[in-house]
Amino acid sequence: MVITKSGRRMFPAFKVCCSGLDGKARYILLMDIVAADDYRYKFYNSRWMVAGKADPEMPKRMYIHPDSPATGEQWMSKSVTFHKLKLTNNISDKHGFTILNSMHKYQPRFHIVRANDILKLPYSTFKTYVFPETEFIAVTAYQNEKITQLKIDNNPFAKGFRDTGNGRREKRYFFLSDLCLKIPQKSQQQCKSPRTIQKRRYKEKGT
Repeated sequence: MVITKSGRRMFPAFKVCCSGLDGKARYILLMDIVAADDYRYKFYNSRWMVAGKADPEMPKRMYIHPDSPATGEQWMSKSVTFHKLKLTNNISDKHGFTILNSMHKYQPRFHIVRANDILKLPYSTFKTYVFPETEFIAVTAYQNEKITQLKIDNNPFAKGFRDTGNGRREKRYFFLSDLCLKIPQKSQQQCKSPRTIQKRRYKEKGT
């Protein structure tokens, strides 16, 4: 996943669909990204390998989905995409972007908080979901040519690098993961562990 000083959107984006929420209750959906381990990596001989101990962690930030707070009915009516979340390696960033270290491995985390006001977040019931298939290594430039081409072929923001050969640009959507969460009815109020978590790996969305 590429990071820049000015901030770069995640691609593929993180997309999730929820079910089993209390339709009338209000929820806040959040996402943060944490270190997956204590190592720094390098890409050598076409593979990633440990290159030493991790650098000191960057300041942690939580990204609140801009539609928050919203009712469970609203969240369940359509898939939720965190496509506006931006990554940066600028420790002095003042835009609220997620700050990461290059060449380090990270794990996105998705949080559902039952609350009708963002100010009540610290005192509200919440549930955190971690999907191992969304783990990634932050870089300032792609190390693998195949990954570079894959993202150019599928990233709608990379249309300047892609041509179908007939002068027309091809636009596709490619999501980091289609994640479906089901909250059991008995635990809707507490937002406890889901009975069903269906995970699927990279899935391409054509238009």
